[in-house]
Amino acid sequence: MEHKHYKKSKYQAWTKDLHRILCMQGGEDDGSYAKNSEAPASAVVLSKPLLIEAIHSMKLFSNETSIRIADLGCATGYNTLSTMELIVGTLRQRYEREQYNCNSNIDKNNNKVPEFEAFFSDLPSNDFNSLFRSLVPSSLEDSIKKPYFTAGVPGSFYKRLFPKAKLHLVVSLSALHWLSQIPEEVLDKQSPAWNEGRAWIDGGKKAAVDAYAKQSSEDLEAFLECRKEEVVQGGMLFLLMAGRPGCSQPDNQLGDPDSRAKHPFTSYMDQAWEDLLIEGLIDEDTRDTFNIPAYMRSMEEVREAFEKCEGFEIMKLEFQRIVEHSKEKQEEWIKDPVSYGKCKANLVRATLKPIVEAHLGQVLCEELFKRFEKIVSEDITMLHKTCFYGVIVVSAIRK
Repeated sequence: MEHKHYKKSKYQAWTKDLHRILCMQGGEDDGSYAKNSEAPASAVVLSKPLLIEAIHSMKLFSNETSIRIADLGCATGYNTLSTMELIVGTLRQRYEREQYNCNSNIDKNNNKVPEFEAFFSDLPSNDFNSLFRSLVPSSLEDSIKKPYFTAGVPGSFYKRLFPKAKLHLVVSLSALHWLSQIPEEVLDKQSPAWNEGRAWIDGGKKAAVDAYAKQSSEDLEAFLECRKEEVVQGGMLFLLMAGRPGCSQPDNQLGDPDSRAKHPFTSYMDQAWEDLLIEGLIDEDTRDTFNIPAYMRSMEEVREAFEKCEGFEIMKLEFQRIVEHSKEKQEEWIKDPVSYGKCKANLVRATLKPIVEAHLGQVLCEELFKRFEKIVSEDITMLHKTCFYGVIVVSAIRK
């Protein structure tokens, strides 16, 4: 296959409008996020008992006719809908139970459980159509029994999305490790943070890592300041994000925490970019100006952001390690490495394809993922390893 030599300027136009293109891959085909969200699903399943615990500990708002819940960074697929159903179901049970509790502060003459409003929010590039198709009731009877009212709210959660004191419960699951932008320093050849030869900061120079850390800190502080305005006093904030245990707590199965970012397939992505360069399909600037806008915060970094905000009281902050896939799935892939490569390529494609395609164009984007798939399927050693990734879970009450 022949390709024109690809070249772009040092500062890629797409990095300036990241909020317009950064999204999980839409649709429902094999490369979609809906079909490749097993890892986030594992994290969500792990966090559900903590989420239920948080809901049981939060204040009930007895004078409200409707309870407003927001899922920030909702993406698409089963994870989003199942989480909202869990939240609404748990809250409804609490209100129904409290109505008949003699010690309840709820007016027993008012025999109504409040209605529930669910706001699904993500960047404008998110596939809201797929999400809302999943919400359409199958019949008039289902519509009448609708458990909650829905609305979509497009926009960055690093900015205000709702009116002041609007929300009673906010969740953000497996989204906050995505940054609002790529630090300009890592795209500048004259900067010590120039991230040459890498798609991410895993194993990168300290200056590049520090630039990402600074952007991450600014982003999380902005997120919390916005939520401080939007969440009512006594409301709950529940966060689940990819993370690491701590700056001074090495974890051999997650790698050296000083790298600030870990992903089992970062090195494969770098190799795939290098293959395109060697084959003359791209130049060095094209490779070096692509960076993944993600950062895995430590427990200390998360706590520090909450302390600066001063708007929330942390009820729970913990790190958990998750096995990436089951032993049965691992044994299946050992027998068929090609399917392993395809599965992992689809996983990465589901999260990165929109920004890779914006950088390379459609044809070279597919070439990159083909090489990624081949590299993964040929790495037999990885097939025999048990891979882990880390998540940080936070529940906090609005003061």
